[in-house]
Amino acid sequence: MTSTFPDISISTDRLVLRPFEEADVPALTAMMADDQITAWMTSPFPYTETEARDFVTRRAPALRTGGEGIVFAVTELLTQRLVGSVELRGTDWRVRSAEAVYATASWARGEGYASESLLALAQWLFQDQKFERVEMRTAADNTAAQQVAQKLGCISEGVLRNAWIARTRTENWGIPPHEGQRDRPVPHDLPETQGGWEDPATDRPDPQQGGWAELRTDLIVWSLLPEDLDGTFEQLEQHAW
Repeated sequence: MTSTFPDISISTDRLVLRPFEEADVPALTAMMADDQITAWMTSPFPYTETEARDFVTRRAPALRTGGEGIVFAVTELLTQRLVGSVELRGTDWRVRSAEAVYATASWARGEGYASESLLALAQWLFQDQKFERVEMRTAADNTAAQQVAQKLGCISEGVLRNAWIARTRTENWGIPPHEGQRDRPVPHDLPETQGGWEDPATDRPDPQQGGWAELRTDLIVWSLLPEDLDGTFEQLEQHAW
């Protein structure tokens, strides 16, 4: 029998983590269309409402019911606006571990929403689901995501060389995506090579493919264990899961 996460919501003082709803499609589409998100994500672009609706209505629910993970829309408690998303994926139910990935809307960055939502997710995962490990992977040039991992108390475990494909505007060909600009986005279960913005014959960006080129980069592996959160459980007011 496949283990699955419950269909729940998680609250903090400022945020509600809940399942995506079809009403979120316009906000999700706008969030994923941001250039800084496109730089690190593997989803297709331009990101259309069709893509968003398929993710919200089919792929996100299937991730949970299939036992692979769970996806949450991150919304402001007071305004109910969508500020981002967090996801657990690659769940190993025997080891009790999963990888956490996330995205933050451009207008909501700098408010601490990423670390707050990830901390709430980790608390729930360790306390209620009795998990023993959360893993995060950040691109080598994504210093903003690395700062979030450090703020949570994650431990850097090493580097996976050439393990990720980032994107850069073709006018900046040869220059990695700007450091410190964004949180790592939710991959949405698409292959890393989705899009194929390089011309295989010349290894140069294809100008017909939307002005983006793909560049390989390293991934830094971070881990978070229950004991790493000692002293941080009191930082968030606990609510009923």
